[in-house]
Amino acid sequence: MTVRRVILVEDDPDDSELFTIFCGNRTDIALLPTVGNGVELMAFLESTADYTQLPHLIVLDQNMPRMNGRQTLQALRENPRYASISAVVYSTYADTTLIQDCKNLGAKMVTSKPIDAEGYRKMMDDFLEFV
Repeated sequence: MTVRRVILVEDDPDDSELFTIFCGNRTDIALLPTVGNGVELMAFLESTADYTQLPHLIVLDQNMPRMNGRQTLQALRENPRYASISAVVYSTYADTTLIQDCKNLGAKMVTSKPIDAEGYRKMMDDFLEFV
């Protein structure tokens, strides 16, 4: 089984905790430290000197301070070092505009945040299909 490095970009402590609880015990995922927004993600990625240690998957919350999900997605795609990393967006509310905008920016998937363990399991199974 391939273990994939996943980083969550989430500013809400409750959502971050749920993600960690429901996804942290999976044997096919190595959760990297959660960062609170796109600016922190870019700093984290820049500090990762070894290219082979970059995440396989970036899970972006849409509504974050400083740099939201769409802005972060655009920054990732504009940087050749990170352009090929799979990125997905999850949000409290995923409307058709958000879905289309993020898909146009290269998101592999856009979805609403799940509310239970089964929802998180399914969401991560779906996300990992893109890695």
